[in-house]
Amino acid sequence: MNKLEKNERFSSCRGVSFEIKVFPGSSVYIERSLSRPSSHFCDLNLDHIDENNDECMEEIHDVEKQKPIILTTNKDEQPRKASRERKSRLSIILLDQGLFTVYKQLFVVCITLNLFALVLATTGHFVYAKNRGTLFSIWNIFALTLGRSEAVLRVVFWLAVKAFGRPWIPLKIKTATTSLLQSLGGIHSGCGVASIMWLVYSLVLALKDKENTSHVIIGVAFAILSLVCLSSLAAFPLVRHLHHNVFERTHRFAGWSALFLLWIFILLTIAYDPSSKSYRSLTCTNLIKYQEFWFTFAINLLIILPWMTVRRVPVTVSAPSGHASIIKFDGGVKAGLLGRISPSPLSEWHAFGIISYGKKDHMMLAGAVGDFTRSLVSNPPSHLWVRQVHFAGLPYLVNMYERVLLVATGSGICVFLSFLLQPCSTDVIVHDTAVLGRPKVSNMTVEAAKRWNAEVVIVTSNPEGSRDVVDACKAAKIPAFGPIWDS
Repeated sequence: MNKLEKNERFSSCRGVSFEIKVFPGSSVYIERSLSRPSSHFCDLNLDHIDENNDECMEEIHDVEKQKPIILTTNKDEQPRKASRERKSRLSIILLDQGLFTVYKQLFVVCITLNLFALVLATTGHFVYAKNRGTLFSIWNIFALTLGRSEAVLRVVFWLAVKAFGRPWIPLKIKTATTSLLQSLGGIHSGCGVASIMWLVYSLVLALKDKENTSHVIIGVAFAILSLVCLSSLAAFPLVRHLHHNVFERTHRFAGWSALFLLWIFILLTIAYDPSSKSYRSLTCTNLIKYQEFWFTFAINLLIILPWMTVRRVPVTVSAPSGHASIIKFDGGVKAGLLGRISPSPLSEWHAFGIISYGKKDHMMLAGAVGDFTRSLVSNPPSHLWVRQVHFAGLPYLVNMYERVLLVATGSGICVFLSFLLQPCSTDVIVHDTAVLGRPKVSNMTVEAAKRWNAEVVIVTSNPEGSRDVVDACKAAKIPAFGPIWDS
């Protein structure tokens, strides 16, 4: 019979072990099994090879103590095959998230509002916008930049937790806020498409009045439109997921080039005199009178700000397993934040959950599933590029709730390890698949959420696992959130 004991050694995922301190009075227990130590938290197989290899670790954040709970499920009772036909990872991401997600609703709202304003402008019922197509396009670019600015969103997430992370705030307000903040990418993509609409409108007006418009200005405008369209096409979901490196580089460099040309366009437009068909000299006094100047300046500031924090820092990379590497950095980080690292800052960036306990250091666990992450195992670097402004994501919003059920499978546990390293006021369930078999994670989640009266469930898993858990919780009237795979 396995011995029940308090243990300071917890095994993590992909053959990588972590040391987790057991705090006095904590009710964190594990049942020691005869399985390999590396199987306690997650599967050793790569998620992209077998997405059904799910294990469940659940933690509840609560102000009350709970009794330790040990899973005693018989291995033979666990389902061996998926109950429905297996789908590819890509089809789940693109097709199985529903037509009415908050992300898509925000996208439609942005398009609808801009389309309504555009129709009014073309019919002469919106006089202000009739000859300001370029300005409306810049407004949309400013909005989409705000929606993806990690520095701005860090502040927004912090304000949301401070404002709504109180016991007396209704749960519906908290979950609505979580849905909105998680789906701000819908504003980014919606405003991106809307900016193209306004650019086309502005170009049509310029071509109609080409006798009073410089051919150089029209040429620059066409170049901007082409670059913005290229950037948007690269972000199309199918391209983004199948050729992510192509998307990232095209989106970045096409966007930067368009922004550079936008400055040229603004300066030429302000300096051009239609009556004399020549360019007059510009002064700061002239420039600051135009909204286009100020909004473009703000866009540049938002884009440059994160790059001002980019540093090349020493790292310690170890690979206890061929399936993953541990990247160690100096300095502690608040729980729930994520970070970006890069071997070449102009070409690629990779985001990972941050594991941090104390103020001395923090770590990232990178599963070897791509070219960069595999190179960390085969050829560990001594330095990496980092953005020192860490950004907030869904895990950070855990701080908004009183009772949260965290569900993690595979390397998804890394996002929650910072919470596990904190003093635990209640229970942790560790499902050992080598002893207990493959669990029905969605059923386990619903049962645990009901047992602990959790306010919300947050899951980090592969697309199929996340979808199943979220769908099961929603069917049971339990608020649940998981990755939306929008980047």
